[in-house]
Amino acid sequence: MRRHRNVKIVATLGPASSSKKMIRALFDAGADVFRLNMSHGSHDDHRARHATIREIEAETGRPIAILADLQGPKLRVGPFTAGAHDMEEGDSFRFDLDDAPGDSRRVQLPHPEIFAALEKGSELLVNDGKIRLTVRDCGPDFAECTVTVGGTISDRKGVNVPDVVLPLAALSDKDRADLEFACELGVDWLALSFVQRAEDVEEAKRLAQGRAAVLSKIEKPSAVRAFDEILRASDGIMVARGDLGVELPVHSVPPIQKRLVRLCRAAAKPVIVATQMLESMIESPMPTRAEVSDVANAIYEGADAVMLSAESAAGQYPIEAVTTMDNVARSVEADPNYRAIIEAARAAKLHSIADAIVTAAREIAETTDIAAICAFSQSGTTVSLVARERPRVPILAMSPVDTVLRRMCLTWGTHCVKTPRLSRFKEAVVNATRAARDFGFADETRQVVVMAGVPFNVPGTTNILRIAPCDERLIYATDPE
Repeated sequence: MRRHRNVKIVATLGPASSSKKMIRALFDAGADVFRLNMSHGSHDDHRARHATIREIEAETGRPIAILADLQGPKLRVGPFTAGAHDMEEGDSFRFDLDDAPGDSRRVQLPHPEIFAALEKGSELLVNDGKIRLTVRDCGPDFAECTVTVGGTISDRKGVNVPDVVLPLAALSDKDRADLEFACELGVDWLALSFVQRAEDVEEAKRLAQGRAAVLSKIEKPSAVRAFDEILRASDGIMVARGDLGVELPVHSVPPIQKRLVRLCRAAAKPVIVATQMLESMIESPMPTRAEVSDVANAIYEGADAVMLSAESAAGQYPIEAVTTMDNVARSVEADPNYRAIIEAARAAKLHSIADAIVTAAREIAETTDIAAICAFSQSGTTVSLVARERPRVPILAMSPVDTVLRRMCLTWGTHCVKTPRLSRFKEAVVNATRAARDFGFADETRQVVVMAGVPFNVPGTTNILRIAPCDERLIYATDPE
């Protein structure tokens, strides 16, 4: 089984997609990575879904990545006596630490960290930005505000504070428990919410201890400002446009998305574009034209993956949503303009032998009759460098390490193949050409580029490139040893 596209599809599992039959159908429709949303469901729910994915992986013989998305600290107001209250522009309203139920004049905001960070003129957003207030006066336990955009505020609605860095860790107590559970379960990626600074990522990586790769969700203005440091600390990035569109002017999100995707590609780290991609398909079997264009634009920009959230987790048409993304990706990647855009964004990176070899592999593949680039990797780094080049031919990502293969499922253009542990480069050539034939990338008349490092099974040693025929008789005739 192989995908006929390069961009990857991340599908969130939930009440609409928990059965083995449905998860298998989503995989067959095109899902490459399954997301477990730790904001919803119990550990038992996620354990069962994880086990089902691994069963399907064994049945299909194809590596499947699993991403556990941590909730992050949730900032919410307290309850109201009447359950809700209407606010109008110009009204005065107070947030404080008093746990008494709220009324028309005030409500509890049980987060002293917010009050410690607020200043006069700071903005508070409630209910996904539908209500906006400006701080008129504040102290360590209160904030007197003026309503600038009115609406109905009700029990436990979320609060965003866009223009200050909050003295809150990205990991709550729940997140720490969920992180340990997910790592013990054996997930491949951890998505870290509420990232504000590189230190947030470093803490998560210390807790993960290499058991899972850490992907930072960019959903706050402070994360955009500190993006270079966050990217260096992270193994991957998710552009989480939902909260970004709440905390920043909505018109600023598209150029931010484009810039972050380019920076991730230059760093050879996978990037997911997420949130509201096919939102209407929660209730409709057909997306809007604007949604299709949104997905297409992310692919044109060079994103490694696009993500479905409620569309596949709780929607009425999860299979149709994955199929739509697959069809959009194939259509975009068949467009000659796609190659022109992708190649125009390619930046020269020649800082190491591996950089030079992957650049040479891409140039050889694009100027001769090469069927695929076969890259052997112990850690996934070489494959990421090849994917950064966005070659015109498929990438066979080959490794003896299951965890590495699964993590690479998130990387653009990869077809992940498990190999035995090898000791000689000739064995790598034979394994590569067999895989190219077995998975339909080449027949015996074609050639592939093979990349590996000697000594084998040592990360960071990529130092050999060979053009190999897919006819094994020719391999042995030219290399009898």
